[in-house]
Amino acid sequence: MALNNTYEARLVQQETAVGAGVQILLLALLGTAIGMGPAGWLTGLAFAIATWAVLSQALHKSRTRNFGPANRVTLGRAILVGGVTALVADSFESSPPVTLLVGLTAVALILDGVDGKVARRTGTSTALGARFDMEVDAFLILVLSVYVSTQLGPWVLLIGAMRYGFVAAARVWLWLNSPLPPSTARKTVAATQGILLLLAGSDLLPHAANFAVVALALGTLVWSFGRDILWLWRTSRTSAVTEAPAEEKVLELVSQ
Repeated sequence: MALNNTYEARLVQQETAVGAGVQILLLALLGTAIGMGPAGWLTGLAFAIATWAVLSQALHKSRTRNFGPANRVTLGRAILVGGVTALVADSFESSPPVTLLVGLTAVALILDGVDGKVARRTGTSTALGARFDMEVDAFLILVLSVYVSTQLGPWVLLIGAMRYGFVAAARVWLWLNSPLPPSTARKTVAATQGILLLLAGSDLLPHAANFAVVALALGTLVWSFGRDILWLWRTSRTSAVTEAPAEEKVLELVSQ
């Protein structure tokens, strides 16, 4: 049985290695198609290596025996996001191929709704898969906000940085780590961020319209985060109030 577990673990690790290889192949295709410069190549390769390393470590810690179909879809999305990342980095050196960037991003956004459905239908939903999906989403939003910020200004970076700021704050204020109740509004706001940023970056609308679209994205995101933070704060205060009498009773009993 131990040999079988080791064999399956190796297969899981091999899938992440194949993903890194496909990522490099995509970079080669992009480089051939547009003559990608050093910034795009280095950023794309760094993304591929980091994704492989972090995912491999997470799989090892979780002792996952089967990578699963849903994670394969998410890995495919991560590969596309790596391509988008390389194109955005390359855009600082030369005119970006907007059509290609929009195409890769659109496919990645469409597949965002596929991996979850695959996980539920195949009964392969895992905490690792959900985290993997969330991290790919968050990084795509960050990359798109960087790209759009070159057109509309650095304030757009708030969209991509907000989730990472929340994670950093949760290391200081531990009550932010409490689980949140399910929310359709939260999911809708999160899903529309990429769509609105992609629309603004596609050069289909006038500058003023792009500004309004991104301002709408930022406004709804601030509202969503603000609502969740307020709920977490109120819940932490309520928990502290209800736990205090119990602690006082314990101290009273001990002192008797």
